[in-house]
Amino acid sequence: MVYKDKKIFRFEIVFFVFFYLKENNMNIGKTVFSQIMSFLPKYEFDKCVNRYNGDYKTRKFNCWSQFLCMSFAQLTFRESLRDIEACLNAISSKRYHMGLKNRIAKSTIAYANETTDWRIYADFANVLIQKALSLYKDDSDLAIDLKNAVYALDSTTIDLCLSMFPWAEFRKTKSAIKLHTILDIKCSIPTCLLITEGKVHDVNILDKISLEPGAFYLIDRGYTDYKRLFHITQCSCYFVIRAKTNLSFERLYSRKVDKSKNIICDQIVRLKGFYSKQDYPDKLRRIKIYDTDKESYLIILTNNFILNAPVIAELYRNRWKIELFFKWIKQHLRIKSFYGTSINAVKTQVWISISMYVLIAIIKKQLKIELNLYSILQIFSIALFEKIPMNTMFSKNDYTKYYFQNSNSLSLFD
Repeated sequence: MVYKDKKIFRFEIVFFVFFYLKENNMNIGKTVFSQIMSFLPKYEFDKCVNRYNGDYKTRKFNCWSQFLCMSFAQLTFRESLRDIEACLNAISSKRYHMGLKNRIAKSTIAYANETTDWRIYADFANVLIQKALSLYKDDSDLAIDLKNAVYALDSTTIDLCLSMFPWAEFRKTKSAIKLHTILDIKCSIPTCLLITEGKVHDVNILDKISLEPGAFYLIDRGYTDYKRLFHITQCSCYFVIRAKTNLSFERLYSRKVDKSKNIICDQIVRLKGFYSKQDYPDKLRRIKIYDTDKESYLIILTNNFILNAPVIAELYRNRWKIELFFKWIKQHLRIKSFYGTSINAVKTQVWISISMYVLIAIIKKQLKIELNLYSILQIFSIALFEKIPMNTMFSKNDYTKYYFQNSNSLSLFD
């Protein structure tokens, strides 16, 4: 057949080559890893890098390359720098398409973790947190209808080896760091995170956080400091805290309660201790609850006098979501064993792991995935370099490859 029109001939050649490559699973499309990274605002990342001059005197392995390597380690559960090096260098062509053009050396990653300012990844994680909060602002897992923002404040301790992490002061026999977190209870997204040495007491974090007027803060009794609690009241915020067993108070009057809802008493009290009444001169609300699961009594203090006692009890019950958050990140992210021993390397790894948690939450929301975050992370870990549309991995229909044969045309490859 002689083609008079060369444009038609070229079009048919291109059309044929495209479908041949597609049918033979050749290099068409983006890998799942590249699709995941496309949800990241690269412009905001570059702004964070420029803010701290992170790419100064770097030629091949810049901050973005470091972030890709550490993200790969988080998503695939790599155990060491040698593990990252071996896996990435074994798939050179796929490594190129994920944005890493040169071979990876563990010494290069180690040097970057030691020297690149960790605040770059902290600022970028906060950018992702704000994006996730805007996506989940209309969602709420609370069983009660409450317009106010509800936050849980707590910390988790990550134990470290004293000989390898001497800067993380905790006890005489071991080191540790603390991850102080404020979690949005309605959507289970952390809004504020601080990393300190293990010896820093939890109550000191109340001096460093910015309070949102009208919001509820659910805190454990380890944060009992009446002077700081009174500061929360002065900022027009509400706190719900578990009272200590040695609470000294004076009952002013009691409210009517419904004991069928396990509310034993609802009292308006004033602190009686010499120093405590000076630190908190205002009135408090004391609610005693019977916990049917543990068969014990629970005493709660709050500065909110409007909501009913069962609502206050339900709010404090939701404080356990932050414990579930700590359990999730410790089990499914690499924050218990570290690739470096310096404070910069540890904070870099923690902030990138938090970025991955928030990124998965963003993908879940934007793609409307019904699976939980754990299932999504597990699917990503085994399909990271597959070249398939990411949303097909979470569809309920089984993916089937169909071959359509036109009976009027000849097959060239039978």
